[in-house]
Amino acid sequence: MAKHELVLGQNPDLALGQSHDLVIGQSQGLGISHRHGLGLGHAHEDDLGLSQGHEHSLVSGHHHDSRLVLGHHHHDSHDEEHDRDHDYSSELALGQNHVAHLLTSHNHELVLSDNHDLTLAETHDLAVEPNLEQLSIEQGHELALQPALDISQSQLVVSPVLQTRIIVNANHELHVGQEFPDVNSCRRALRCAAIACHFEIQTVKSDKTRFTAKCAAEGCPWRIHAARLPGVPTFTIRTINENHTCIGINHLGHQQASVQWVASSVEERLRENPQYKPKEILEEIHRVHGITLSYKQAWRGKERIMSAVRGSFEEGYRLLPEYCEQIKRTNPGSIASVYGNQEDNCFKRLFVSYYASIHGFVHACRPLIGLDRTLLKSKYLGTLLLATGFDGDGALFPLAFGIVDEESDDNWIWFLSELHALLENNTENMPRLTILSDRQKGIVEGVDFNFPTAFHGFCMHHLSESFRKEFPHHANLVNLLWEAAHALTVIDFEAKILEIEEISQEAAYWIRRIPPRLWATAYFEGTRYGHLTANIAESLNSWLLEASGLPIVQMMECIRRQLMTWFNERREMSMQWSTILVSSAERRVSEAIERAQGYQVGRANEAEFEVVSAHEGTNIVDIRNRCCLCRGWQLYGLPCAHGVSALLFCRQNVHRYAESCFTVATYRKTYSQTIHPIPDRSLWKELLEGPQDQLDIIINPPKSLRPPGRPRKKRVRAEDRGRVKRVVHCSRCNQTGHFRTTCSAPL
Repeated sequence: MAKHELVLGQNPDLALGQSHDLVIGQSQGLGISHRHGLGLGHAHEDDLGLSQGHEHSLVSGHHHDSRLVLGHHHHDSHDEEHDRDHDYSSELALGQNHVAHLLTSHNHELVLSDNHDLTLAETHDLAVEPNLEQLSIEQGHELALQPALDISQSQLVVSPVLQTRIIVNANHELHVGQEFPDVNSCRRALRCAAIACHFEIQTVKSDKTRFTAKCAAEGCPWRIHAARLPGVPTFTIRTINENHTCIGINHLGHQQASVQWVASSVEERLRENPQYKPKEILEEIHRVHGITLSYKQAWRGKERIMSAVRGSFEEGYRLLPEYCEQIKRTNPGSIASVYGNQEDNCFKRLFVSYYASIHGFVHACRPLIGLDRTLLKSKYLGTLLLATGFDGDGALFPLAFGIVDEESDDNWIWFLSELHALLENNTENMPRLTILSDRQKGIVEGVDFNFPTAFHGFCMHHLSESFRKEFPHHANLVNLLWEAAHALTVIDFEAKILEIEEISQEAAYWIRRIPPRLWATAYFEGTRYGHLTANIAESLNSWLLEASGLPIVQMMECIRRQLMTWFNERREMSMQWSTILVSSAERRVSEAIERAQGYQVGRANEAEFEVVSAHEGTNIVDIRNRCCLCRGWQLYGLPCAHGVSALLFCRQNVHRYAESCFTVATYRKTYSQTIHPIPDRSLWKELLEGPQDQLDIIINPPKSLRPPGRPRKKRVRAEDRGRVKRVVHCSRCNQTGHFRTTCSAPL
């Protein structure tokens, strides 16, 4: 038999007395306590069946890989094909140069001597018995056990698998005369070889001219010495002892698997895919190298590569003055300003608005602005403030960005003052704006000071979320709140509030404390064109979340690229439209035309009409002033169904009576300008023209640092931070501290 395996079937027992260990010590002997035997098989417990005429060696040599295989099924001793397919999940491997020979011939028996050595006696005949469970050893391979293999109470406890020392890549082979550009390259090559061969090294000497290392295992003779060639930085291997007497590493970690090694191992993958997660790095290193690392090592390795690719967080703040100049140079008419503290020049504020956004908003967008913020996930935290308009098709149109060291009333007032200056400098008559926000103190003060004539309303997204948290057990209340907000008339609004009051008087009291002119369509004085929300951060969350963790310049570049892509895509898309109105407006007008078919129209004069419906009653339409008694035309900027029926009655073109911001021509004007790319930072200084005194200012990182632990993935709204628990009010006795349902006060 050319190849033999040591196989224990299901039924044969390997039995030792209780609480005794089966141990191979340093002398490579098989030691068993006196008075205990080694029993195999059912009928031939003392026989070891091997093929005749072959030499079988139990060797732990340099080029041998031996296995002790515990089988799950019975095998015939002649069935070599089945043996090769055997499960090797319980393999045990020894290191190199541990030698124990088992020489067998026709008339030799494997016995245990009193001194616990594994020997052969010549007194018994070894024959292949057909009924004996197969026990075979692969020819020329090692059979090795850990120094302590415990077998207790008829159970075989196998220690963790030792890693075999096989060079994975030919580039990891080391030989005398091999040269390296410098000592660091020599260290890296040795580290990779140690990891590939699954042994650890210990540095003996390392300086500018010499490098000596040995195997970290005690007593192992493996050693390498390299030295620098005269007059050049090149290092060459002078001597190397390639023999190992150790068993290699018996754990899944590795001393040489440093953060730098992790970084170099996954550098190419990270450059191709920056979203490569630390968990995926751990899985790949374990699969390729058989090493288990901590999550922190993988995270630090990724951060090291990403810092080299995108620059450090500290460098990002230092580059801000130059970056602002590049924005203004490549996108003339844009605004980009950075401010630091006067005491230490630590970063405080940044304001950026591209000319393409300014032009599109002033000349084509609706006079409607939403304000929002999102917390940054970078090393030095901060907050991104956003001012966003809405194009004719209802999509978000980012107008200005502000980054501040922290969200505060002062920073919101500053941001709104910059926004006021932007609009004032780009239009002769500033439009009367409608502004939507969560109306926190800083925003309210900033709007009142900088936009005193603007209509400032609540963003219904923030309002409804606060309402949901106050009354989490009444899901239908939130739906009724939205229906009340959308109600076009005061009668419809009050009807919805009464429905809420029937379900919960506390909820109705909570709503009535907020003036309806700040959120309800029926009472709101400004024009919102149907927009009740300004949840910008949630709408942009798909890409803004990833950008918020980058260094500040990289984050602003990510935002600029997204805007550049949006402008180009929407510009090209609008060129394919052949309608008069944008798609959302066309759809709304088509629905109004369909509904108008069932109305009866009476004409009072050239502009005034009476429109009668069986379900809606009578409505009065004035096509000259573009208004209807239902208020739909005025609030949405598009003819309502009543207005459409009046226009069709007098044979007017319905599309001509829509607000200009809904036309395709205006939409194309919104995205007519281009957001231009910014060159690589290595070219910034040579591309700048004129005086560069302002670039001498160095902006240091802010003093705020990210707290330890995994950053939050969900945005935390300002009204939730430090929110004081509300005081409940009883509508029965007008006292605080309890509800009507739990009131016990006598009346």
